[in-house]
Amino acid sequence: MSDHATTETVGPITRRKVYELVADQLLAQIGRKHLQPGDPLPPERELTQTYGVGRSSVREALRMLESRGLIESRGNGTFVVAQWRNPLNQSLALLLAAEEGNLHQLFEVRRILECEAAALAAARRSDEHLEQLNASIDEMAGSVESEERFVAADVGFHLTVAEATGNRVAVHLMHAIRDQLMSAFGTVYRIPGSAERSVAQHRAIAAAIALRRPDEARAAMHEHIARVESEFVQITASAV
Repeated sequence: MSDHATTETVGPITRRKVYELVADQLLAQIGRKHLQPGDPLPPERELTQTYGVGRSSVREALRMLESRGLIESRGNGTFVVAQWRNPLNQSLALLLAAEEGNLHQLFEVRRILECEAAALAAARRSDEHLEQLNASIDEMAGSVESEERFVAADVGFHLTVAEATGNRVAVHLMHAIRDQLMSAFGTVYRIPGSAERSVAQHRAIAAAIALRRPDEARAAMHEHIARVESEFVQITASAV
């Protein structure tokens, strides 16, 4: 082995502080759902005994988790697991507001995420998921005269497809772009005939998922997203 190759593979060894290790242990408990939102954390004395560390390390670990919004103080040195908040929601909204992203890029992300989600849903869906998908379509079909109800049902359909994948990361990503979806869907809804076209395409997606045909589900979702993007570009360009 050459000296050059050895130099590339050797790096400094990072020593972790005790409170960081304690925080990692508590975070693992939360991540494995041994501690649920609202559950109290063990008191400081118990944590010092459990982990064999000093009280100052426990307090610093708790401060770290609190600063990240993972636990909340209830006073008198007691903490509970915080309600989960999706940090992607705020981050994405900030990114779009700063014009570091745009709605064209959002549609690109939708193709990356939702087309594969439809394929996975076709392979993994349950009967309950099918019922939810069909209920969303029925609500869309019955509310083509109401933008608010139609868009809510439309978004609900796409969230259910994500749920049917069984992939929690995909679900969180879909919830992160939910507000942007509602805005885009509301714009496209105003194009004459768009609502009816969406209902028909959603039925095609749901049918492929019901028949457990991943390739057809992927293609149907891609066709739907491409059509919505085309109509979105059409109406926004005419408004300029």
